[in-house]
Amino acid sequence: MPRGRLRIYLGAAPGVGKTFAMLGEGRRGLARGRDVVVGLVETHGRPHTAELLDDLEIVPRRPMTHRGTAFTELDVAAVIARAPRVVLVDELAHTNVPGSRNAKRWQDIEEILDAGIDVVSTVNIQHLESVNDVVQQITGIPQRETVPDEVVRRADQVELVDMAPEALRRRMAHGNVYAPEKVDAALSNYFRVGNLTALRELALLWVAGKVDEQLDRYRAEHGIAGTWEARERVVVALTGGPEGDTLIRRAARVAARTKGADLLAVHVTRADGLTGGDPAGLTRQRTLVESLGGTYHQVVGDDVPRALLDFAGGVNATQLVLGASRRGRFAQILSRGVGVTTTALSGSIDVHMITHAEVRKGRTHPARARAALTRTRRLAGWAVTVLGVPALAAALLPFRDDLALPSEILLFLLMVVGVALIGGMWPALTAAVGGSLLLNYYFTPPIGEFTISDPENLLALVVFILVAAAVSVIVDVAARRTREAASATADAEVLSTLAGHVLRGEAALPSLLARLRETFGLASVTLLERVGAPVPDDHSEPEAWRIVATTGGAPTTCPGVADTDVMIDGDLVLAARGRLMDASDRRVLEAFAAEAAVALRQERLEEEAGQAKPLAEADRMRTALLAAVSHDLRTPLASAKAAVESLRNTGIAWSAEDRAELLATADESLAKLDRLVANLLDMSRLQAGVLGLDLQPVALEEVVPRAVDDLGPLRERVKGEVPFELPEVVADPALLERVLVNLMSNAVRYSPADSAVMVTASRHADRVEIRIIDRGPGIPPEAHDRVFMPFQRLGDRDNHAGVGLGLALSRGLAEAMGGGLVPDETPGGGLTMILTLPVSEFAAPVPS
Repeated sequence: MPRGRLRIYLGAAPGVGKTFAMLGEGRRGLARGRDVVVGLVETHGRPHTAELLDDLEIVPRRPMTHRGTAFTELDVAAVIARAPRVVLVDELAHTNVPGSRNAKRWQDIEEILDAGIDVVSTVNIQHLESVNDVVQQITGIPQRETVPDEVVRRADQVELVDMAPEALRRRMAHGNVYAPEKVDAALSNYFRVGNLTALRELALLWVAGKVDEQLDRYRAEHGIAGTWEARERVVVALTGGPEGDTLIRRAARVAARTKGADLLAVHVTRADGLTGGDPAGLTRQRTLVESLGGTYHQVVGDDVPRALLDFAGGVNATQLVLGASRRGRFAQILSRGVGVTTTALSGSIDVHMITHAEVRKGRTHPARARAALTRTRRLAGWAVTVLGVPALAAALLPFRDDLALPSEILLFLLMVVGVALIGGMWPALTAAVGGSLLLNYYFTPPIGEFTISDPENLLALVVFILVAAAVSVIVDVAARRTREAASATADAEVLSTLAGHVLRGEAALPSLLARLRETFGLASVTLLERVGAPVPDDHSEPEAWRIVATTGGAPTTCPGVADTDVMIDGDLVLAARGRLMDASDRRVLEAFAAEAAVALRQERLEEEAGQAKPLAEADRMRTALLAAVSHDLRTPLASAKAAVESLRNTGIAWSAEDRAELLATADESLAKLDRLVANLLDMSRLQAGVLGLDLQPVALEEVVPRAVDDLGPLRERVKGEVPFELPEVVADPALLERVLVNLMSNAVRYSPADSAVMVTASRHADRVEIRIIDRGPGIPPEAHDRVFMPFQRLGDRDNHAGVGLGLALSRGLAEAMGGGLVPDETPGGGLTMILTLPVSEFAAPVPS
């Protein structure tokens, strides 16, 4: 059976009309004769949405019961048994009631699709897993219901349902999204213009990425190799050279000219691994690319122009940025170079050749500047040349009449090969020239003269010199390549160690510098930062530098006294003591230095984030406080004002009962307002650490009954007794009473009408636990900590209904008194709040 097709309406924000669009599609399909049914649709009380259900068949929902509360969920089995052509299922990210067939609704939809039924569903951008944290940063509201991005990306069609922020706010103001009493709070919180604009941009970017994937898949399936300029992508080629920063910034400016353009940097590494860019330079340039919002890539290829164009074509790039050649004029005559070749082969990709300060300065190859062999082997080669070649000639003189010239030439050639193997090219070339002279003087007629009478002998000597020179060069190149390969292997091992160090999260500066010191056997390694603006000759002035981090022996106070120093940028220098480092080791040292700079920036960003966190928390609390003012304060104020205005109205003759009722309403509203203001003030004092406490021994059998009496009419639903034998606890009597009132009223509010809230207390060592037990819906274990956040009401989908202070304030007061407050599940369903307080020191000890 073929799998069904999934179509998703992605909403930029709640209320944009995704459910309306889904039902409209269902009605159009029904009009065309398709078998369309409704699996589950949430109208949220919106009449225009409910009207679209009139002519559609609705599959009955499956009733569920969880902790004494009735729910309904999508009946997957009933939908599959009905086997329609298309089923409409709302809210893809919904979490099913525990005990359902699947944990999430998108899993229900997967089953329906596997049964060959097409599904049309809806989801808002804030419910996608990849942007969940971003949405929380924007709106300040965590989204507990999420769906994996891959589920939405696998959909056959994703259609964005969008609306301008101003239009959506007008729709809300007209009452088309939420009930009138929730509109003001919604408009001033989640549905602010800034929030809606950011969510809209997130949705547009996500859908653009989805469309981009579809385009890449279509081009791959149809073998389309050419560039389709559907979206600007700028690729900049890097070598690790000093011109890289200029190229990156120029490419970033090119990309910035088009909104939404991508910046990609690529470095081509030779397949042999022996030649390539400067690792430290590439590391710095990668950091720069990523700081400008781009991505860094590395590919392997011997043909650099072809590798660049293959990469650019693979990412559907529209523009390629290259640096002008650093080679001299003579080198450019011999070979066109990467830039010219790439431009000739680029096809539809625009190529930008950028001039820079390094043009025609030539390339430097530190590894090639080093001798292929060690100094000892070179000296040994010269010794063999100076002593061995004459010794060979002397040894052959007695046999001059018995040996032919070719045999003598072969023996001298063997000597030259031996010298090449021992000492390299230059000693071998010297041995070849010296051997040819000795052969000419002692073994070629006329003997004792530097003349050659036989042309064949002249040819033999010339061939000898050429063969000896060729062998010398080949042996030297082989030795050089062997040493370069060994050096590259060692560098790779060190860099892989550095990469593992970073991947394991050990990028802290002290650890990184310690690893560097161990790797190179240094006495000390110090990261220095310039103090103030640079001045001439300040490298030897300790006052111009400060030590950021150091490891090992005595730290270096300025770059001028270091054995080796690496300038990371204008203000940072890595200084090492212990030994001078050669060119190849310095390249690896520069990679460590670049990583040290990244680690320093990361530490400072973390410090800044830590400093900004309290400010962000204060801003979040101010935002929530405004929500409280806009709703929680407004409701009792409005009720009290209405009651007082009614009493002052002389045009109405109120009966005694009516006047009493109005006065009671005003009194109740003002009491509620008083409690709320007191909670707000106490929460502010707690946050500021200035809450005044009067800690003293307190008898629970006295405080708990007073707290129950403070509940008013709700006290009839609270049961339980506090044992008289319980010891006194250390607490502030007034604050403890308020905590108990908050906890008990909260428990009564969420308990079923026919169940009572139980209050018990018991001693455990030097603590007393007070348990407030209810039989309400409870709280999921993963939300136990979140319920204590200030201005948070668990279970609200948003903050339209105001904010909660009770539990957050209760925990804060309990901790201020030296106790604690934690939630626990009530066996059989419900929530138990456990208030812990320390036993007074005057209490009797626990019996053993």
